[in-house]
Amino acid sequence: MLSKTFGSAVFGVNAARITIEVTVSQGLRFFMVGLPDSAVKESEQRVEASLKNSGYRMPRQKVVVNLAPADIRKEGSAYDLPIALCVLESSEQITCHRSLEDYIIMGELSLDGKLRPIKGVLPIAIEARKQGMKGFVLPTENAEEAAIVNNLDVIGVETMQEAVEFFEGKRQIEPLVVDTRDIFQNTHTHYDADFSHVQGQENIKRALEITAAGGHNAIMIGPPGAGKTMLAKRLPSILPPLSLQEALETTKIHSVAGKLGARSTLISRRPFRAPHHSISDAALVGGGSFPQPGEISLAHNGVLFLDELPEFKRTVLEVMRQPLEERKVSISRAKMAVEFPSNFMLIASMNPCPCGYYNHPEKECVCGPGVVQKYLNKISGPLLDRIDLHVEVTPVSFDQISSTRKSESSDEIRQRVIKARERQTERFKDRKEIYSNAMMPPELVKELCEIGEAGKALLRTAMDRLGLSARAYDRILKVSRTIADLAGSDDIKIEHLAEAIQYRSLDRENWAG
Repeated sequence: MLSKTFGSAVFGVNAARITIEVTVSQGLRFFMVGLPDSAVKESEQRVEASLKNSGYRMPRQKVVVNLAPADIRKEGSAYDLPIALCVLESSEQITCHRSLEDYIIMGELSLDGKLRPIKGVLPIAIEARKQGMKGFVLPTENAEEAAIVNNLDVIGVETMQEAVEFFEGKRQIEPLVVDTRDIFQNTHTHYDADFSHVQGQENIKRALEITAAGGHNAIMIGPPGAGKTMLAKRLPSILPPLSLQEALETTKIHSVAGKLGARSTLISRRPFRAPHHSISDAALVGGGSFPQPGEISLAHNGVLFLDELPEFKRTVLEVMRQPLEERKVSISRAKMAVEFPSNFMLIASMNPCPCGYYNHPEKECVCGPGVVQKYLNKISGPLLDRIDLHVEVTPVSFDQISSTRKSESSDEIRQRVIKARERQTERFKDRKEIYSNAMMPPELVKELCEIGEAGKALLRTAMDRLGLSARAYDRILKVSRTIADLAGSDDIKIEHLAEAIQYRSLDRENWAG
């Protein structure tokens, strides 16, 4: 007898429907065909033990499992449950009241018949709805994630026995319903870290406000203990809230990477990723024999924070250059090519020198001649070219730390950022691929960032006297456009341009001696 149901395989952040067919006939041995990997092949042992410990048996006949289409490689252990159910129906140990063919079924089996959570549930649920499936049967721990998708019956089960009883009609399991919009509205602006907890550093807060308002990349340079990491961690709290579409995109990526955790639903807050400087190229941009998203994709629609930037391997930093420009990363293998979105804000921090005290107002730098420049040269020019703001962070004085004056909250700053972003949305409404000032190409910078004769004179003087490089020109104009947006001004004024010029520390000649 032939039994059939459906599963799914995940490629990049999308899923493809897989047909699972099982037939039991005269003969011996268990055969699995359809390009399964080792984890899928090992399901024979898990399925047999689960059947035995649940009161059933593995047929002592010829069992053929086909995973179609046969030219797509199947990986992982999530095909255990559909294979087990098809074996039971095909060997006539159960009679299904509900058709297996109406459902996507996924789940890894323990030897005692319990179900373990799986990865990539959200894209699978989206594909199931697209294919017109009636429902999705999966482990209970993943059910809330799948229930984000409406118009699909999400059936969470704890054990294989529960799944059997559901299909036999002996158990009624109500589909899980999640109010996605309610979850989203109640959590999308709640952050544990807030700028109201930070005393002093008003100039750095201002720089981060500009960074958030224009979607710019930024680097903070300062001695140890000046507060660079603390300030960076609070940046997501002043970014505009995620839209529902952005939240779904972000959740899909984390689902594929298995980073959501048990009983998780929608990611409603902007992600903040801070990988250690020992990270490899593949871990940062994604990869592997079966490509998985890296840190730059996990930071999609959020912030990627690289602490102690010069300590990262140069090759690791260089692989970011293309994703920073294209806002996506393409990973090619011999038999496949997948694309992961990577639209993130890069925030980096670094000490000004190996000892950390170059340009410190009180402590003396002990680095030898040329050491500071050599340290800064670990960061390539092309990478610095993609960073709009260079911010010098100085230590906070005792008077500022001990002050009882209440600092401005993240919510107050975020409202100004949202208004600036709304101006940009209106400005770029005819260009769907651009929605922030940081994304403007050079030709658009010339069109939208006119500065007049007085502004040109100021910029020419600044470039001559401060020794700013040519690459700083467009960056200054983009940042000044964002400062004007924060001020509610249609035109870039002299004061906006002057403020933008001060955020180009690393472009100054002889900055490092």
